[in-house]
Amino acid sequence: MTRAGHDDMAGFAAALPRVGALAGLDLGDKTIGVAVSDSLRSVATPLLTIRRVKFTEDAARLLDLTAERGIVGLVLGLPRNMDGSEGPRCQSTRAFARNLARLSPLPLAFWDERLSTVAAERALLEADTSRKRRSQVIDHVAAGYILQGALDRLAHIARGTP
Repeated sequence: MTRAGHDDMAGFAAALPRVGALAGLDLGDKTIGVAVSDSLRSVATPLLTIRRVKFTEDAARLLDLTAERGIVGLVLGLPRNMDGSEGPRCQSTRAFARNLARLSPLPLAFWDERLSTVAAERALLEADTSRKRRSQVIDHVAAGYILQGALDRLAHIARGTP
């Protein structure tokens, strides 16, 4: 674990209480997509998209949301390059996590988000969602994909399967 977050889900799982909802975040330059899980951590539900202003305001909004919903941990999508390397967007996400970790004791984990937006877009197209509506919801639907992937991995860890 780095000071700001877990790259390994087993370490994240160990830092979490047995029950309690998680939030998934899809950090973009202009928005933050937010999804939440149920308290048993089985299903991720897209929640909302926050328009980014500046870090202090964005963090305050996120921390208010975590308090309102009883969130016990955060999963941040890590936008790796297709070859698995980390570029400027990953550095920006890690910096956001470091700054957020200074403001909150919540455990943080990073989840490889490659293709989460593509999957979200495909699902919205299959649901025949209008272009305008897709642009309004794509970020929090992508956050749902990020969080669901992490929830599935946590369930494997809990069962003791690789």
